[in-house]
Amino acid sequence: MFVLALAVVVILTFGYFQLPLAWWTVAAGLFTVYLSVIAQFATTTNIVLGASFIALALLLNLPALRRAVLSNPVLALFRRILPEMSSTEREALDAGTVWWDADLFSGKPDWNKLLAIPAPKLSPEELAFLAGPCEEVCAMVDDWEVTHERHDLAPHVWKYIKDKGFLGMIIPKKYGGLGFSAFAHSSVVAKLSTRSNALAVSVMVPNSLGPAELLLHYGTEAQKDHYLPRLATGQEIPCFALTSPEAGSDAASIPDYGVVCKGIWQGKETLGMRVSWDKRYITLGPVSTLIGLAFRLYDPHGLLGGRDDLGITCALVPSNTPGVIIGRRHLPLNAAFQNGPTSGKEVFMPIDWIIGGPEYAGKGWMMLMGCLAAGRSISLPSLAAGGAQALARYTGAYARVRSQFRTPIGRLEGVEEALGRIAANAYLMEATRVMTAGAVDAGEKPAVISAIAKYHMTERARKVCNDAMDIHGGKGICLGPNNGIGRGYQAIPVAITVEGANILTRSLIIFGQGAIRCHPYVLREMRAAKELSGAEASREFDDALTSHVGHVIANGVRAFVHGLTGARFAPAPRNAAPETRRYYQRLSHLSAAFAFLADIAMLALGGLLKRKEKLSARLGDVLSMMYLVSATLKRYEDEGRIREDLPLLHWSVRDALWQAQQAIDAIYANFPVKLLRAILHRVVFPLGTPFRSPKDRHNRDCARLVLEPGAVRDRLSASVYVPKGETDATAILEAAFHATIACEPIEKKLREAVKSGAIVTRSDADTAALARDQGVISVDEYARWQKKEALRKHVIKVDDFPQDFGRAEIAEKLAREQAPAARAAA
Repeated sequence: MFVLALAVVVILTFGYFQLPLAWWTVAAGLFTVYLSVIAQFATTTNIVLGASFIALALLLNLPALRRAVLSNPVLALFRRILPEMSSTEREALDAGTVWWDADLFSGKPDWNKLLAIPAPKLSPEELAFLAGPCEEVCAMVDDWEVTHERHDLAPHVWKYIKDKGFLGMIIPKKYGGLGFSAFAHSSVVAKLSTRSNALAVSVMVPNSLGPAELLLHYGTEAQKDHYLPRLATGQEIPCFALTSPEAGSDAASIPDYGVVCKGIWQGKETLGMRVSWDKRYITLGPVSTLIGLAFRLYDPHGLLGGRDDLGITCALVPSNTPGVIIGRRHLPLNAAFQNGPTSGKEVFMPIDWIIGGPEYAGKGWMMLMGCLAAGRSISLPSLAAGGAQALARYTGAYARVRSQFRTPIGRLEGVEEALGRIAANAYLMEATRVMTAGAVDAGEKPAVISAIAKYHMTERARKVCNDAMDIHGGKGICLGPNNGIGRGYQAIPVAITVEGANILTRSLIIFGQGAIRCHPYVLREMRAAKELSGAEASREFDDALTSHVGHVIANGVRAFVHGLTGARFAPAPRNAAPETRRYYQRLSHLSAAFAFLADIAMLALGGLLKRKEKLSARLGDVLSMMYLVSATLKRYEDEGRIREDLPLLHWSVRDALWQAQQAIDAIYANFPVKLLRAILHRVVFPLGTPFRSPKDRHNRDCARLVLEPGAVRDRLSASVYVPKGETDATAILEAAFHATIACEPIEKKLREAVKSGAIVTRSDADTAALARDQGVISVDEYARWQKKEALRKHVIKVDDFPQDFGRAEIAEKLAREQAPAARAAA
């Protein structure tokens, strides 16, 4: 019994520390000697036992023999069952980089490495831009005017964002752009999103995947010199036309095509292309002057000297090119940013309109995949984070101003629960925004992380919007200039849908791409099978395969040991804060469990895993939650361990760990190989599920942080544009919030006077006046109370309209504005 226990300890120890094969061989040899000497087996048995050990030791430890007997047959089988990969799939896999996601996939993340990553910082110039032009343009925009009256930004706003360089943030200064960091770009989008979705999107798109980004990475010098200065100053308004009616999420199958040919251009015979396309959902398309166009290019006459089907190609097409059709506008859920279709039929364009010139014909998908990660890391995550911060600030204020049952609704537990979720999600989302933008600034193109950020930030924004709408109630559902959340609630499905529909991002991309890109050995095995041959392939595959086997064993053992010990001996950063140390240990357990489950799923299902989208989605959920928790813990460290923020951290981390656990439970329950279900459960969580949902006290503490003015509330909503004075709905709400808190001692005096019978009245207004007259409150207190009441009533007021919703008045207003321009044109 002792020997058996010792053997188990040795196996667990060797597996946990992932000791080399030689150590296992020595241990197995000693165990064999023990069995031969101590157990007193028969001579024949000892001979068989010894011979078996020697044969197995030689087989596993001699690389040439191992390759001949084990690895090469597995390689041959692997080549037969591994599905062929299309060029677009290969380019998607090769695009971008792996970063912290690889650590999480390893089963043994290096927490010291995470915390050593410098937090991104804004330069003085970038800070001045946020405090100057960003604040100014926010003050210029009335979102109700944008969404209800104009369905566009006002002309003076368009002029301002062009003149101040908003459209050229990513363009280097030598071309006339601002040359901002990814973090600054992200911070600008986040701030603008707190004022107007149309404003944020109109600035976001030219700085995301599109002409400028593609030119910077792949354009010829002539293309850069011509277009980048014009894009930087807004002389050119860009759009990028990728999505077609028949190719949405499956963008690689676009039917739009071009044929290399010769034609007449500006009076001369020119080598070019005749391109036909039908695109939709193109943001800024209706006002664009320069179209980035993706299409499949064919060269049937060999004019470029290559194959017939060259592949997806990207070109820059001026919108005024003969044959280009700029369609009418789409109306995406009443969002007012410019969006619409574009098309063309056999439009001739010179061959040098291809981005990068003719040598980049057919390389469009590689170009798009190479640039997608950076744009997807910034645009929608920043939009979502900014929106969540605004809702945390303003919903908290509304919940303090609005009372029912003589109590601020924020103190009612049902409302408190939703408000606490809003606050904690805003904290986590900002942490994710900052860490992801920082990765881009560090030179990463995080393909998997960008998908995680896009999916989970927009999904959490949807949850935040739903919670905010529930708290605002009737106030939130009636649109108007005094409704600060209705338009955001309408627009959130747009963010869910674009840049890769969330439903497919979750089920196909996060784990599907991560399993190959982030895994330490899978990509090596695939390349050995498909790209190498002969002895080189044999050696590479053997090394990757044996390492992979050790990786699976190590993560299975680690998950089991962490499960038995409550992860109390799991790795954590050397200098981890005592209040967060257990979270790092829990994450170490989760990482080992995830890595083990991922490998077992790939081993058991092989190529079928690609079609098991629900299973893939749940594995992706676990990976995603680990990334979100990592970002949240890093934020706490980077900001100096501000203890007042701990309720936000506790709720965010506990919620994400619990969601990861739920995903793992669903993986067990639905694992296609029934025999493995119980085994997986006992290995990963041998003593049962360890994580619990956030505690009510954490939720209550989070809610209270946004019900009170102070540093925590300001820090939580640092990206939010806060209007000065009492000029619009959000400014009035902010003033009412502070006035309500300031008047609470007065309210207490009034309640006590009524309760004692000193004042008898039928209305609050009479109560205050009588209290003033009877000296219960002073004249100054009465004046402050009246001011608070005026603000409060304005806040809870719901907008109403004439029968035509003001359309006639709007038409007259716009006609008056346009009259001078019409007279000048005449």
